[in-house]
Amino acid sequence: MIFNSNTMNLHFKDALAYLSFREFEKLGFVNHAFSTRLGGVSTGEFNSMNMSFGRGDTDENVHENYRRLCEAIGTDYNDLVASAQDHKTFVRRVTKDDRGIGIYRPRDMESVDGLITNEKGVALVTYFADCTPVLLADTKNHAIGSCHAGWRGTVGKIAGITVRRMCEEFGTDPADIKAAIGPAISKCCYEVDEPVARRFMELGLDTGKIVFPKDNGKYVIDLLETNKQILMSAGVKESNITVSDVCTRCNHDLIWSHRATNGRRGGMCAIIEIV
Repeated sequence: MIFNSNTMNLHFKDALAYLSFREFEKLGFVNHAFSTRLGGVSTGEFNSMNMSFGRGDTDENVHENYRRLCEAIGTDYNDLVASAQDHKTFVRRVTKDDRGIGIYRPRDMESVDGLITNEKGVALVTYFADCTPVLLADTKNHAIGSCHAGWRGTVGKIAGITVRRMCEEFGTDPADIKAAIGPAISKCCYEVDEPVARRFMELGLDTGKIVFPKDNGKYVIDLLETNKQILMSAGVKESNITVSDVCTRCNHDLIWSHRATNGRRGGMCAIIEIV
């Protein structure tokens, strides 16, 4: 396995591997990580670090995978609170009272694609396997956000909605936000049909940087650049946005990709917390 990135670091603790953004490592008040496929106890098509419940893996395996990842990155397993993703744009504020939801406590909501908090000891968990993760950190007020932007969430501008919710809930100034986008399926691999491409063309963004026609009548979409432009439209400074150069499909030996596995897969997660 060869891993090359100008934006992310690959860490190992024994057989367990996880990724982090170099720029977020510098912040000092957050702990964050992206899981990989390596170092868990899941078997079969979930081999070995599957972080997704409800795909056919046993809950016992997924819980153990979370325990191992938390131990590796220095996060308390008991502090986790997870999203309930359905490719929409609802963003939920969570507190210490919500810890465990979606992990070792039942979900209490059915549509949560973004999470925000300003409390220590609350570790936000969101899921991915080609869709775009977006992490946000308010460097002044010490608040954080994490959202899941598949193509539907992206055209719904969930990244901008998450910024707005942080402004409403925590008094965040978008100019104080540091943002990290990805890893996700990149424009090298994300082919879509015309109806999907049309949704991106209608966003009012710089279409020439996000939609690319192909000779076969289909299009290539740059999800990461789209989310970058959405964040900038929400007031986040371009200089404060880091875009991953790690494509999930190109690196599917390391990280889960829905397209590379034809849907026979586990899932990876992003974790971020205030420390």
